[in-house]
Amino acid sequence: MNILNLIKISYRSLSKNKLRTLLTMLGIIIGVASVIAMLAIGEGSRQNIQSSVASLGTNAIMIFPGSMNQGGVRGGASSVGALKEDDVDVIAQRCELIQNISPIVVKRSQVIGGYENWNTTVYGVLNSYFDIRQLYVEKGVSFTTAEQRGAAKVCLIGRTVLINLFGENANPIGEMIRINGIPFKIIGMLEAKGQNTFGQDQDDIIIAPFQTVQKRMLSGNYVNSIVASATSEDAIDDAVDEITRTLRQKHKIASTDDDDFTVRTQKDIANIFGTISKVMTILLASIASISLLVGGIGIMNIMLVSVTERTREIGIRLAVGAKSQDVLMQFMIESIFISFIGGLIGIFIGVLISTLVAKFGGWPITITVTSVVLSFVFSAMVGVFFGWYPARKAANLNPIDALRYE
Repeated sequence: MNILNLIKISYRSLSKNKLRTLLTMLGIIIGVASVIAMLAIGEGSRQNIQSSVASLGTNAIMIFPGSMNQGGVRGGASSVGALKEDDVDVIAQRCELIQNISPIVVKRSQVIGGYENWNTTVYGVLNSYFDIRQLYVEKGVSFTTAEQRGAAKVCLIGRTVLINLFGENANPIGEMIRINGIPFKIIGMLEAKGQNTFGQDQDDIIIAPFQTVQKRMLSGNYVNSIVASATSEDAIDDAVDEITRTLRQKHKIASTDDDDFTVRTQKDIANIFGTISKVMTILLASIASISLLVGGIGIMNIMLVSVTERTREIGIRLAVGAKSQDVLMQFMIESIFISFIGGLIGIFIGVLISTLVAKFGGWPITITVTSVVLSFVFSAMVGVFFGWYPARKAANLNPIDALRYE
């Protein structure tokens, strides 16, 4: 029988039971829509993580304090392995592959400006910190080397601090604020960066000269961390080796002992979170794929019912000369048609859900052609796989027994 005629017959057969056909498609529709939405969320999260990590500086290298490993236990930053200010000088002098470097001290503080107050984080850094972290000044200027060395009471604020102290459209340049009771003059406002992947507000920040924060707000010569940038992305691994050797020599660490510090690069962070994001995407897609399997079982169930209902019809066709192959193809086409239309509707709904999640939920969403094609092909395969047994059963019916069936 002509394949076109088989398609027409299959379409007429499905049209007789529109509601049942739609309900049979429902499993495929939900499955395809779920897979597309989950993959879109997972891919969007992965790209958002990569962009957030890249915003910290493509060549950035972070050095964190960590105590000596004693009895299998690593202590905190305040133990014998804490980083100090002179570690920064040694790295800058001895490591040729380091372009910029800055110590970082952090203080959570209550800030008063005008008639308002706000609790925020104050960072004490060197001028080079802006280049390393790719921070840009939207208004005003950054502090000078002279202000840095003289521990001048000047600072730059983020947009969140501006809004909460002075209002969104205010010009903060030249205004005085008090940080933990100490007066500071605002000389600049940072360009807005928004929230990072982990929901942290990157604009809720005040940056002041390193010496100012350490001497006037903190005590001791310890630093919370050190951030540096390599001369190029290709030199990052060699720069990490240089830093490791330099700090081990500086801290007089024996060859048999563990480092009392931790060195991390943007590549390491991106790989860690990229792996986590990939695993989560696969997990979400796997869970969503269960809906496709359930939909496939629904197709098999309905097709078996259809074979039973149309047993006499099948017997008549076989009796007047139809081949078993024609009957097989007819039921296979019906099964594929259900999964095909269901897949198209599922794609539309999946894209719609992803768009709504991005618009109203604020989640990063990325719909890729690969996810759409993969979902559609998988739905078609479900139709073929679960439609084969009912179609084969119909094709193998004995014409005489089929004609006797009531």
